[in-house]
Order: sequence, then C-alpha cells, then structure tokens
Amino acid sequence: MYFFISQLSISDILLPTDIVPNMFYILLNNGGFITVNGCMTQFYFFCASEAFECFLLTVMSYDRYVAICNPLRYTSVMRSDRCVILAAICWILAFSITLMYCITISMLTFCGPNIIDHFFCDLVPLLENSCSSTYIVEFEVFIMCFPSLFIPLTVIIISYIRIIVTILRFQSNISRQKAFSTCSSHLIVVSIFYFTLLSVYLFPKGEKTLNFSKLLSLLYTVFTPLINPIIYSLRNKDIKKSLHEIINKCAKFSNDIIFSR
Repeated sequence: MYFFISQLSISDILLPTDIVPNMFYILLNNGGFITVNGCMTQFYFFCASEAFECFLLTVMSYDRYVAICNPLRYTSVMRSDRCVILAAICWILAFSITLMYCITISMLTFCGPNIIDHFFCDLVPLLENSCSSTYIVEFEVFIMCFPSLFIPLTVIIISYIRIIVTILRFQSNISRQKAFSTCSSHLIVVSIFYFTLLSVYLFPKGEKTLNFSKLLSLLYTVFTPLINPIIYSLRNKDIKKSLHEIINKCAKFSNDIIFSR
C-alpha cells in the first residue's frame, strides 16, 4: 500500500509542476504566451499524469480488495516485485496512450487568433483553435477513453462492491470499522478525482459553464494533488504515529538548545 502511495505522490508532484508555474505567470500578468511546442508538451504531461492516476487508483483498489477479501493470500498475491511491475505497467500505459493522440493533435493546423481561454493547454481549447478537421482526434480520444478511463472506473466499482459485501459479512463491528478504515482514504481520493474529471468532460459545453469548467479543472489539477497527502496522512495511524515522533524529537531538540544557552 505504501509503495502505491509513493507512486501516487510522484504523480501528484508531476501534475502541479506541469500546470502551476505557467498558471501563476498567466494570473500575475493577466494573460500570457506559450509556444505551440510548449503547449503540446504541457498537454502531454498533463494527460499522462491523469491517465497514470486512473490506472494506479485501479491497482490500489485491487490491492485493497485482496487485503480485505483474501487477507491470507495478500502477501503471496501482492509481492514486492509484482507491485513494481504493476506500477511500471501503469506508467508505460499512461505515457504510451497519451503519446498516440498527442501526435495526432500536433498534426492539426492552428490558425486565427490562437487564444486559449483557459489557464493551461487542455483538449477542448486546443481543438477549438484548429482550422483543420478534428474528427480523427475526437474519435481517437473517444476510443482511448475506454482503456484509460471507463475500464479502470468499472474495475474500481466492482472491487468496492465486493469489498463492501465482504465487510458487511463480518460479525464484529470492530472488524468492520478496521476494514473500512483501510480503504476509506483511497475511496475518498477516487471519489474526488473521478467526480471532478468526469464533471469537466461530461458537463454541457457553453459560455455559461466556461468559468465553472475552469474551476473544476483547477480542482483536479491543483486541489486533488494537494489534498491527497492530507487525506492519506490524517487517516493513517502509522503516518500519524511517525509524525508525532518527529514533532516530539524536534521539540526535545529545541529544548536542548534552549537549555544549552
């Protein structure tokens, strides 16, 4: 579980690093400029990190499923080498799938004012600035949504249905609470991530919803990576215990310095 959390942390660092610096520049200067190559690079790493998180959250849901539904087999099923392989597959799939339609988008012809009414290079603003037909890109993105979005979401839902059914069969309330606590953090992260992601791309387009769409985009590009460590830290006893030990050591160290003075 901690290995997968570390991989999630890498993704949460990659996404704001890709989006936030240019966003601050745009906000401070009431607009900004970016080259076509820079825009495509930003879009590529943005999509890759989002796709990776979809795959990783799916693997993490399977990890919780094995831990709760088959606890005696957990150490044999989720071995260290298998966890590394699963994480590597998530990274490879994310960057490969994203590369396919990024190459197709880069072949489009952009003309006109080339103004992106957004704080980063997203799919819809890029397609709106294209002078050539975007049918192939839209069809390709639609096809790629199945392996990168809908299939992972389906696996997560099935995993949690089986997890909930298994937990409800427990006789002890204490056992139920412990089981729920082991997967509650992941369930909260999944809910926030998919709610904001699906709201942006399934919400009706139009001038009235443009600012709301920007707000939702801000949530899953900045707020979600910010809140993920807090969720896992506050709901994890081991992390809270380690944090208390660090605070106590720092307090003791500061007291020793004051005493030596």
